[in-house]
Amino acid sequence: MASYKTLRVAAIGYAFMGKAHSQAWRNVAAYFDVPPVEQAVLVGRNAEHVAAAAARFGWAESATDWREVIQRDDIDIIDVCAPGNMHAEIAIAALEAGKHVVVEKPIANSVEEAERMLAAFEAASARGQHAIVNFNYRRVPAIEVARRLVADGRLGPLHHVRASYLQDWLNDPATPMSWRLRRETAGSGALGDLGSHIADLVQHVTGESIDAVSGGVTTFIGERPGGDSGDGGIKGTGGGALEKVTVDDAAWGTAHLSGGAVVQLEVTRLALGCKNAMTLEVYGERGSIRFDLENLNELWFFDGADGAGEQGFRRILVTEADHPWVGAWWPDGHIIGWEHTFVHQFAEFLNSIRDDTPSSPSFADGLRVQRVLAAIEESSRRSSQAVRVAE
Repeated sequence: MASYKTLRVAAIGYAFMGKAHSQAWRNVAAYFDVPPVEQAVLVGRNAEHVAAAAARFGWAESATDWREVIQRDDIDIIDVCAPGNMHAEIAIAALEAGKHVVVEKPIANSVEEAERMLAAFEAASARGQHAIVNFNYRRVPAIEVARRLVADGRLGPLHHVRASYLQDWLNDPATPMSWRLRRETAGSGALGDLGSHIADLVQHVTGESIDAVSGGVTTFIGERPGGDSGDGGIKGTGGGALEKVTVDDAAWGTAHLSGGAVVQLEVTRLALGCKNAMTLEVYGERGSIRFDLENLNELWFFDGADGAGEQGFRRILVTEADHPWVGAWWPDGHIIGWEHTFVHQFAEFLNSIRDDTPSSPSFADGLRVQRVLAAIEESSRRSSQAVRVAE
């Protein structure tokens, strides 16, 4: 590959997602043929905490003012791992400052914010800038195999799609408040946090769009102990007076794809025993696929072309060098994990910058998902009446 300038990255946020993104930036150039990357600056509100995180995660320096960092001439990529209420402000400022941008999902806390972000990107793209929303589950190798099976017509016309994302980390009422449980910072609860992933995957894998949805949201635990950790983590420290939870604990929807298939969506953070159970099932006229994130190296495929006496779901172990992204890692048959999806995503992004090809998942993809989430909330307000997903 021809030489390419080193791309210097500044990440804003250093807790859960900041940690995951840090390891991806640290490893991507070691395993993939991409432009060289330098972890330049890690940004956070607490100077002492962000300095410690920067040293631990391999960043050259730390800072507390993201606005100053965005204006620096030696920064090429801004990686937004901050809470959702900051996504639009940071991403738009970064694009206007001439930077490439990565934004954690969901793209924003509202459709209006997502629309402004897309407009800012469209202006920046004319200057050669790139931006993505980090729907990292697109980069699970088994998911990419599933997408290709659908695209190649192996399932035939689609009839049914089922997608769920179930976790249990909020099942205990004593679990304290955090930014993820306040609407002003998170936008929504399980709907945005988990629902954004499955709304994106359904559309990405099928190649179709969700055009109508009826659904609902609910909050089972309305109050929790106050007392945030202050570092942007998933959980607060607790110990304070009870505080009102202003986001949903669970959400669901029945939708239709543009090709006519029926979709069932379900998300919750109160499904006891489910740690990170994201499942996707696609059923077509000629075949079916099943995927479970808790077994992310496996894809189950039913081929209707098999003889009647031989039919059954077969396990595809997605660990071979000719599977998407897998060849960059270990010898055939050796599994990879959740963290590798971020490396794959950043490899795709870096090469789109190098080659000046479209980056994905795009801000337009992020807006499309945000409109699905908004339609589910609107349907909930209308007693589950069907709502068209806005164009």
